Amino acid sequence: MDLIIMDLIENMQIKKIHTLEKIIVHKLNQQGWDLKWTGGKYEHYDAKGFTKKKKKCVIEIKFRKDYYIEKLLEKYKYEKLIELNDDIIKIYLVCDPKATYYFWLDNINLSEVKNINCPQTTLWDTKTISKEVYLLDEKLATYINKDLNFNNLI
Repeated sequence: MDLIIMDLIENMQIKKIHTLEKIIVHKLNQQGWDLKWTGGKYEHYDAKGFTKKKKKCVIEIKFRKDYYIEKLLEKYKYEKLIELNDDIIKIYLVCDPKATYYFWLDNINLSEVKNINCPQTTLWDTKTISKEVYLLDEKLATYINKDLNFNNLI
Protein backbone atom coordinates (compact mmCIF):
# COMPACT_ATOMS: atom_id res chain seq x y z
CA MET A 1 0.00 0.00 0.00
CA ASP A 2 2.77 2.48 0.87
CA LEU A 3 4.44 1.97 -2.53
CA ILE A 4 1.16 2.67 -4.28
CA ILE A 5 0.73 5.88 -2.28
CA MET A 6 4.32 6.92 -3.02
CA ASP A 7 3.83 6.34 -6.76
CA LEU A 8 0.60 8.32 -6.69
CA ILE A 9 2.22 11.22 -4.86
CA GLU A 10 5.24 11.33 -7.17
CA ASN A 11 2.98 11.37 -10.25
CA MET A 12 0.64 14.07 -8.93
CA GLN A 13 -0.22 17.00 -11.11
CA ILE A 14 -1.26 20.46 -10.02
CA LYS A 15 -4.90 19.57 -10.62
CA LYS A 16 -4.66 16.88 -7.96
CA ILE A 17 -3.04 19.30 -5.50
CA HIS A 18 -5.91 21.72 -6.12
CA THR A 19 -8.38 18.91 -5.44
CA LEU A 20 -6.66 18.17 -2.12
CA GLU A 21 -6.74 21.87 -1.21
CA LYS A 22 -10.48 21.94 -1.94
CA ILE A 23 -10.98 18.88 0.28
CA ILE A 24 -9.18 20.62 3.16
CA VAL A 25 -11.30 23.76 2.69
CA HIS A 26 -14.47 21.65 2.59
CA LYS A 27 -13.51 19.76 5.77
CA LEU A 28 -12.72 23.00 7.61
CA ASN A 29 -16.04 24.48 6.48
CA GLN A 30 -17.80 21.39 7.89
CA GLN A 31 -16.19 22.28 11.23
CA GLY A 32 -17.61 25.82 11.24
CA TRP A 33 -15.05 27.77 9.23
CA ASP A 34 -16.24 29.97 6.33
CA LEU A 35 -13.54 29.59 3.69
CA LYS A 36 -13.27 29.93 -0.06
CA TRP A 37 -10.59 28.19 -2.07
CA THR A 38 -8.68 30.88 -3.96
CA GLY A 39 -8.87 28.95 -7.21
CA GLY A 40 -5.26 28.03 -7.82
CA LYS A 41 -4.41 31.59 -8.79
CA TYR A 42 -0.99 32.93 -7.97
CA GLU A 43 -1.99 34.18 -4.53
CA HIS A 44 0.33 33.57 -1.63
CA TYR A 45 -2.35 31.52 0.07
CA ASP A 46 -4.79 28.79 -0.92
CA ALA A 47 -7.90 29.76 1.02
CA LYS A 48 -9.39 32.88 2.54
CA GLY A 49 -12.40 33.67 4.65
CA PHE A 50 -13.20 33.37 8.33
CA THR A 51 -12.19 31.15 11.24
CA LYS A 52 -14.73 29.41 13.46
CA LYS A 53 -14.59 32.52 15.66
CA LYS A 54 -15.47 34.72 12.63
CA LYS A 55 -11.99 36.25 12.36
CA LYS A 56 -10.65 37.09 8.88
CA CYS A 57 -8.00 34.61 7.81
CA VAL A 58 -5.90 33.29 4.95
CA ILE A 59 -4.47 29.78 4.81
CA GLU A 60 -1.42 28.52 2.96
CA ILE A 61 -1.77 24.74 2.56
CA LYS A 62 1.14 22.35 2.03
CA PHE A 63 1.07 18.61 1.50
CA ARG A 64 4.12 16.60 2.47
CA LYS A 65 4.52 12.98 1.42
CA ASP A 66 6.98 12.32 4.25
CA TYR A 67 6.75 13.06 7.96
CA TYR A 68 9.27 15.37 9.62
CA ILE A 69 9.08 16.88 13.10
CA GLU A 70 10.11 20.23 11.60
CA LYS A 71 7.73 21.61 8.98
CA LEU A 72 9.33 23.58 6.16
CA LEU A 73 7.98 27.06 5.33
CA GLU A 74 9.52 29.06 2.49
CA LYS A 75 10.78 32.45 3.66
CA TYR A 76 9.24 34.08 0.58
CA LYS A 77 5.79 32.64 1.37
CA TYR A 78 6.06 33.66 5.01
CA GLU A 79 7.01 37.24 4.12
CA LYS A 80 4.12 37.56 1.65
CA LEU A 81 1.65 36.32 4.25
CA ILE A 82 2.98 38.55 7.03
CA GLU A 83 2.70 41.59 4.72
CA LEU A 84 -1.10 41.20 4.76
CA ASN A 85 -3.18 43.49 6.98
CA ASP A 86 -2.89 42.97 10.72
CA ASP A 87 -6.61 42.16 11.02
CA ILE A 88 -6.10 39.00 8.92
CA ILE A 89 -4.98 35.83 10.72
CA LYS A 90 -2.26 34.06 8.74
CA ILE A 91 -2.38 30.28 9.00
CA TYR A 92 0.11 27.80 7.62
CA LEU A 93 -1.46 24.34 7.37
CA VAL A 94 0.78 21.33 6.76
CA CYS A 95 -0.76 17.95 5.96
CA ASP A 96 1.61 14.98 6.20
CA PRO A 97 1.19 11.20 6.75
CA LYS A 98 0.74 11.61 10.54
CA ALA A 99 -1.57 14.63 10.88
CA THR A 100 -2.55 18.11 9.80
CA TYR A 101 -0.75 20.90 11.65
CA TYR A 102 -2.18 24.43 11.99
CA PHE A 103 0.39 27.18 12.60
CA TRP A 104 -0.94 30.64 13.50
CA LEU A 105 1.95 32.60 11.98
CA ASP A 106 1.02 35.84 13.76
CA ASN A 107 1.90 34.12 17.05
CA ILE A 108 5.25 32.64 16.00
CA ASN A 109 8.55 34.51 16.01
CA LEU A 110 10.63 33.18 13.13
CA SER A 111 14.23 34.28 12.98
CA GLU A 112 16.60 31.54 11.82
CA VAL A 113 16.60 31.14 8.04
CA LYS A 114 18.16 28.05 6.49
CA ASN A 115 19.07 27.27 2.89
CA ILE A 116 17.74 23.89 1.81
CA ASN A 117 17.56 22.15 -1.55
CA CYS A 118 13.86 21.79 -2.33
CA PRO A 119 11.77 20.77 -5.32
CA GLN A 120 11.40 23.70 -7.72
CA THR A 121 7.64 23.72 -7.45
CA THR A 122 5.82 20.94 -5.62
CA LEU A 123 5.50 17.21 -4.85
CA TRP A 124 5.99 15.85 -8.37
CA ASP A 125 8.96 18.00 -9.40
CA THR A 126 12.33 16.24 -9.47
CA LYS A 127 14.42 19.38 -10.12
CA THR A 128 15.75 21.02 -6.98
CA ILE A 129 16.88 24.53 -6.15
CA SER A 130 18.20 26.13 -2.99
CA LYS A 131 15.47 27.97 -1.10
CA GLU A 132 15.49 30.07 2.04
CA VAL A 133 13.20 28.41 4.56
CA TYR A 134 12.11 28.42 8.16
CA LEU A 135 11.79 25.12 10.01
CA LEU A 136 8.75 25.05 12.29
CA ASP A 137 8.84 22.49 15.06
CA GLU A 138 5.46 20.79 15.22
CA LYS A 139 5.27 21.85 18.89
CA LEU A 140 4.64 25.38 17.57
CA ALA A 141 1.40 24.23 15.94
CA THR A 142 -1.68 25.81 17.49
CA TYR A 143 -3.70 22.73 16.64
CA ILE A 144 -2.89 19.21 15.42
CA ASN A 145 -5.61 17.11 13.80
CA LYS A 146 -4.47 13.47 13.76
CA ASP A 147 -7.74 12.32 12.14
CA LEU A 148 -6.98 14.35 9.03
CA ASN A 149 -3.74 13.32 7.36
CA PHE A 150 -2.30 13.02 3.88
CA ASN A 151 -2.91 9.27 3.66
CA ASN A 152 -6.66 9.54 4.32
CA LEU A 153 -7.09 12.42 1.85
CA ILE A 154 -5.95 10.43 -1.19
